Amino acid sequence: MSSTSPARFIPFSPPDISDTEIAEVVDALRSGWITTGPRTKLLERRLAAYIETGRVDVDTEAAPSRWANRVVCLNSATAAEELNLRILGVGPGDEVIVPAYTYTATASAAIHCGATVVFVDSQKDGAPDSHAPEMDYDALEAAITPRTKAVVPVDIAGCVCDYDRIFAAVAAKVALFSPRPSDGTPLGDLSSRIQTALGRVAVVADCAHALGASRVGGGTRLNCGAIADVSSFSFHAVKNFTTGEGGAATWRPLPGIDNAEIYHFYQLLSLHGQNKDALAKTKAGAWEYDIIGPWYKCNMTDIAAAIGLRQLDRYPSLLARRAEILSRYHACCHRLGLSHLRHQTPSMESSRHLNLIRVPGFSTEQRNALIERLAEAGVSANVHYKPLPLLTAYHALGWDIAAFPNAFDYYRNLLSLPLHTLLSDDDVAFVCDNLARALR
Repeated sequence: MSSTSPARFIPFSPPDISDTEIAEVVDALRSGWITTGPRTKLLERRLAAYIETGRVDVDTEAAPSRWANRVVCLNSATAAEELNLRILGVGPGDEVIVPAYTYTATASAAIHCGATVVFVDSQKDGAPDSHAPEMDYDALEAAITPRTKAVVPVDIAGCVCDYDRIFAAVAAKVALFSPRPSDGTPLGDLSSRIQTALGRVAVVADCAHALGASRVGGGTRLNCGAIADVSSFSFHAVKNFTTGEGGAATWRPLPGIDNAEIYHFYQLLSLHGQNKDALAKTKAGAWEYDIIGPWYKCNMTDIAAAIGLRQLDRYPSLLARRAEILSRYHACCHRLGLSHLRHQTPSMESSRHLNLIRVPGFSTEQRNALIERLAEAGVSANVHYKPLPLLTAYHALGWDIAAFPNAFDYYRNLLSLPLHTLLSDDDVAFVCDNLARALR
């Protein structure tokens, strides 16, 4: 690569932070309340309303109890996925089915719980409708055993998986499923009741990329967060919606189990097992507390929630701008003969988080050289993702990429072009011109 810096540089994915987010953070700092507090609780209620209605203007404070106890904001999507699995009672001796094509957090959350990860290959060249590297659903169904407690679909790039097919797969193997008996602890009792209520393998969606995405399932269009049994979202700095660092967990209601009980255990798990958070302890004489379990520390702060509250106000316009940018990229791909994700289909509306393209016939070496040429021209490109069996940690667990030919084939000629709402139309044209030049 040349040591000369390009005259113009297009970053890959900087955060879109406006003066409204900055002002809200300043107000939070001046309020004297900067850890988990009123802003975090408000963001949870507003996210619950957004997931249900698709609207950001719902007055959740007109009926706060309607929207409470349905979303838990945390410090990352990884924490959200791990707590989802722990609430479900996934642990040692259990198996969790994960796509080979994903980021490590999808699998590492299950490993943190003591479960065994079982990888499944992708569909050849991705899903027929979106071209996203979804799991081979026949292979998923075949991988379910009596030890399987959860399957983790990944809505990669914001393209929503075929959940109808996934639920059909777990339903087909319902005879193999046995709920975990209670171990006598309050959390173990809740987990056992949840597994019994489900009566099958749990569908635990990794929606890290997919806030605002939706899919038609069973004849009804549902937003991500309202489709799977439990779901996790990422609010990392590079995501469409950011709190700097952060994430959220949500779940579908279960018969006979109070949402408030589920929410309470997420709070316990995320704050050392302490039965009162700092906000509750501010009430007069309410200092007394107990530790229910020696658990974790992964709560969201009100500083982070302040960013999220104002991001949510702007989110529909941010999604609309991403759609405009992608339409220009797609036209470029058509001109150059490149494959790209389809972020909108008759059954699915993506959140358009990543701009994945594939160069037909390219090897990994040619793809890497293309990324270097783009960098020399001032365009930052990336790859999302290396299949997990390619990585040292998972190879050490006994996984070999040779067993996942479709995942490797998808990866070898893939690259991600910049996609963020700070791009101007001229920036997109600059990227496209340099992509064409680099390919030549």
